[in-house]
Amino acid sequence: MRQFITIAANAFMELVRQPVFLLLTTSSAMFEIFLATPYYFAFGDEPKLVKNSALAVMLLAGLFGAVLSASASLAREIRSGTALAVLSKPVGRAQFLVAKFVGVIAALTLLTYVNLVAALLASRMAFDAYGSTDLFALGVFSASFVIGYLMGGFSNFFLRRPFVSDAFFSVLLTTTVAFLIICFFNKEGKPQAFATGVDWRMIPAALLILFALWVLAALALACSTRLDMIPTLAVCTAFFLLGLVSDYIYFKLGGRLDGGPWWASVLYTVLPNWQLFWLADVLETGKNAFYWGYVGKALAYAAGYSGAALAGAVMLFEERELS
Repeated sequence: MRQFITIAANAFMELVRQPVFLLLTTSSAMFEIFLATPYYFAFGDEPKLVKNSALAVMLLAGLFGAVLSASASLAREIRSGTALAVLSKPVGRAQFLVAKFVGVIAALTLLTYVNLVAALLASRMAFDAYGSTDLFALGVFSASFVIGYLMGGFSNFFLRRPFVSDAFFSVLLTTTVAFLIICFFNKEGKPQAFATGVDWRMIPAALLILFALWVLAALALACSTRLDMIPTLAVCTAFFLLGLVSDYIYFKLGGRLDGGPWWASVLYTVLPNWQLFWLADVLETGKNAFYWGYVGKALAYAAGYSGAALAGAVMLFEERELS
């Protein structure tokens, strides 16, 4: 168990020390905030457009983060020989692979957390044609990233600590504090009731996206046992695009309602159904409650599919020559 925790922790720290991971976190969160700043003139649907776009950015950022993380934690170690050195110890290949997966999903969870904070803030900042840009929230949230980077630079210069990882953890802290501060003030900077205008239903919607990212991480890790980053990105993108139309393949092309061909059932089983994790439209149905029972069922589906993907990854990794 100690070896498992050590490998997972090392994989997690290696990922958060990647400059591209910090850049992805910063750019995705700031872009979500940017989505809530311009005038859209969408005939009253501006808040819906902002929320859907913020969740889409969260999903795409997680897709790239999953592929980059899997490639950095496994494919590069196989290529450099680090994996062979670790497996020369009393560590099995399955244990090594699952520990890498735990480290990857931990990093993706923190990435999704920062994006969730930005999405919650974007839901509060969204305005219609009669509103105006929330400059107060925009300034405070932007300053939180500047302060986080300055804290990382301070620890790097004076304490000789790694800049990227310290800046990442500082950004986690500063963005959370900035969100809490913003929730106590309106766009004019005057005190208000806490979190007025924040759509808390973004939290379960973001959790569903996080489950989808765990599935993507498992697929990316399976691909990384044999492929480098670019081929892994291509394969995961194909799974992502085909998974978006899995319902169409099953019900339309396959004609399962009329007893269609067997290949429709096979494709529907193999392809992950991303529509199960994308319920942004439910946010605009007028319901004040989100069915947490459905979130639990989605978690079970994600766990089952991730387990199947990891089983395939273990099979591919067991046959991989590391020397």
